[in-house]
Amino acid sequence: MKLENKLGITDQIELAKAEEKISKQKAKQLYDSGDIDKVEVGTFAGLSFIHAYLFADIYDFAGKVREVNIAKGNFRFAPLMFLQQSLVHIDKLPQSNFDEIIEKYVEMNIAHPFREGNGRATRIWLDLILKKELKQVIDWNQVDKEDYLSAMERSVVKDIELKALLKPSLTKQIHNRSLFMKGIDVSYFYEGYSQFKTEEL
Repeated sequence: MKLENKLGITDQIELAKAEEKISKQKAKQLYDSGDIDKVEVGTFAGLSFIHAYLFADIYDFAGKVREVNIAKGNFRFAPLMFLQQSLVHIDKLPQSNFDEIIEKYVEMNIAHPFREGNGRATRIWLDLILKKELKQVIDWNQVDKEDYLSAMERSVVKDIELKALLKPSLTKQIHNRSLFMKGIDVSYFYEGYSQFKTEEL
């Protein structure tokens, strides 16, 4: 299903290509400009800032809470009628250790607050929490796509698999620009976008 967009693109493949290129350029800018340091860590406001930053040139809904119910496969994300209170609840969740941070991340994934681009924005959000609280980030190059997607799918019921998958991939290289850029590429690859390398845009 093609989304209404600011670019006036009607072809799904063209839109995917443009979305990848523009939002990866914005992810690079987010890092290089230092704007990433303005993100409120661990809150929906912070996630909304990231999402708007990445997608505002493409979609009117960037950074805004979705107005429709959405599902992926057989899983329905938080119903609209509970979404707002769910986000308030997530803001209050603790984030002082690895387990708490992953649990908070899982809750935000279940909320899936945006119409599109949730995974990509929320992985940046997750890394910022880890960076602030643990002085570590995930080296996403170490995290296999299929393993990650199936662990995310099952995390709704039990998050132990996701924790076991992500923990060995933690690194103290929190100021490594190349690691961030490659992480963006992997994050997009999880969602089926791999035409452009962030570093080269």
